[in-house]
Amino acid sequence: MKHTISILVENEFGVLTRVAGLFSGRGFNIQSLTVAETLDPKISRMTIVTDGNEATLEQINKQLNKLVNVIKVTDVTTENPINRILTLIKVNINPKSKIEVIKTIELMGGEILDSDGKSVIVEFRGDEEKILSAINLLKPHGIMDFVQTGNIAIQKCRKVVD
Repeated sequence: MKHTISILVENEFGVLTRVAGLFSGRGFNIQSLTVAETLDPKISRMTIVTDGNEATLEQINKQLNKLVNVIKVTDVTTENPINRILTLIKVNINPKSKIEVIKTIELMGGEILDSDGKSVIVEFRGDEEKILSAINLLKPHGIMDFVQTGNIAIQKCRKVVD
């Protein structure tokens, strides 16, 4: 099962290396990794997507909490978080396919960032399922290039019952 782990760390040299080393040293795979400063420039948030059962995740959690620069570790998977990935896709277009490609982009909520008549660069934001759907719909037209960010996640707002 995929797990999304949010880790608050001190924003210092070498922290990313130590966290990545912990995963590789124990044979855990990182499927996605995103790191950025929080509102406090002394603290960064790492969002890591990894695969494993509950015992593996418990082991990862314990090991992460032992690292000196780690402030807080949260498995947000169980919190039903809002997850997003940003993807840029360069797609072939020609006079015959242009309208169909544009309709597909609009249908999937994409935004055209650039075009030269032979190709179009599109931005998609969404969860993994939405990104995969967009890719699958654009593949028949010829994807020339593809890049994406790692997953980011935030816990949903808690509903207050009156």
